[in-house]
Amino acid sequence: MTSSAPSRIAIGRAELLSRSAKATDALGMFAEASSQLRRLLPYDAAVWRVTDPVTGMMTAPIRAENLDESGCAVYWETELFTENVNLFRDLARAPVPVAGLRETTGDLPARSTLYRSFMRPRGFQDELRAVLRVGGHPQGHISLFRTKGRAAFDAAETKLIASLLSPLAKQLRSFAEPAPHALPDSPHGPGLLLFSAEGRLLSANDEALGYLDGLPEGPAIASPQGIRVPAWIQAIALKARAVAQERDRGQARARVRNRSGRWLVCHASCLRDADGQLGSSAVVMEPAKSSEIVPLIVDAYELTARETEVTQYIARGLPTGEIAAQLHLSPHTVRDHIKAVFEKVGVSSRGELVGKLFTEYHSPLAEKSTVRLRTG
Repeated sequence: MTSSAPSRIAIGRAELLSRSAKATDALGMFAEASSQLRRLLPYDAAVWRVTDPVTGMMTAPIRAENLDESGCAVYWETELFTENVNLFRDLARAPVPVAGLRETTGDLPARSTLYRSFMRPRGFQDELRAVLRVGGHPQGHISLFRTKGRAAFDAAETKLIASLLSPLAKQLRSFAEPAPHALPDSPHGPGLLLFSAEGRLLSANDEALGYLDGLPEGPAIASPQGIRVPAWIQAIALKARAVAQERDRGQARARVRNRSGRWLVCHASCLRDADGQLGSSAVVMEPAKSSEIVPLIVDAYELTARETEVTQYIARGLPTGEIAAQLHLSPHTVRDHIKAVFEKVGVSSRGELVGKLFTEYHSPLAEKSTVRLRTG
């Protein structure tokens, strides 16, 4: 960035946030943000991902620009098993959740296994990665890549990205707000997929195939069975193995909406063979219960901890006096909290509140929830 850039950058940043705020879904927001960002900060390839705000796991939808699917497994195997530079899990807790690879390594990118295994073979010389975070919860990831011959991402560019993270994360968070409607039936019973230690699909039951058919499109890995496995599901299987080997920590778990709008939960564990050695990883897919989704909805409406407590008591049918007694508050204070909740959620009665937050019905995503494209 040049010394004459600040006014242009400020105007461009405002335009980016204005256009992104008008998006109605995550993919639309990613498209607008990327289109505007390229005018301010050049890059050759990018991935914009939604993450589960509780576990930090990548989920759908995903927007990939100028990248094919062949590197998905390599990227996440490196992230989970061998990399020690700019890990997403560390960035999610960093004071400023954005970092450039060349800047972090002192312009010695070969210190990074991601550079050696994924970037260099594809002609990339630098990666700027960031976590879209708000309220301490990761809502998404951004990965920007520059090819050989371009300058490394500099401090001014890193600062620009950092200034965008919170508002974009808030926008992503808002997409969890429900809009009740009738949904089609989901497959009966849980879907089960077994993966090898290398993340290769070994087998899947019929229920799993049913769930896979309804998932958003996106980067996927071909299997010997002819089944295209979404990259984020393979990443969950790899995460389970990494946790079992104590190479990583956290939960191998993520929530995602299918194309009909129904929330699913995918969770994995690493199995042990008869001799006690780690064997295949099992990924289970099933409809998410309200208890899995309510935290996302509550976060989307930016309810405070106290407002969330009041809301939970309302869902149990407690009158104002009993809620006040349970929380050791005055009835007047409880009524103030209820009023604040109604305003944030956009309802006018307790029945509307419960119906909006605690149902199994959630708004659908666009039919194609991931796009892969080539840009100029």
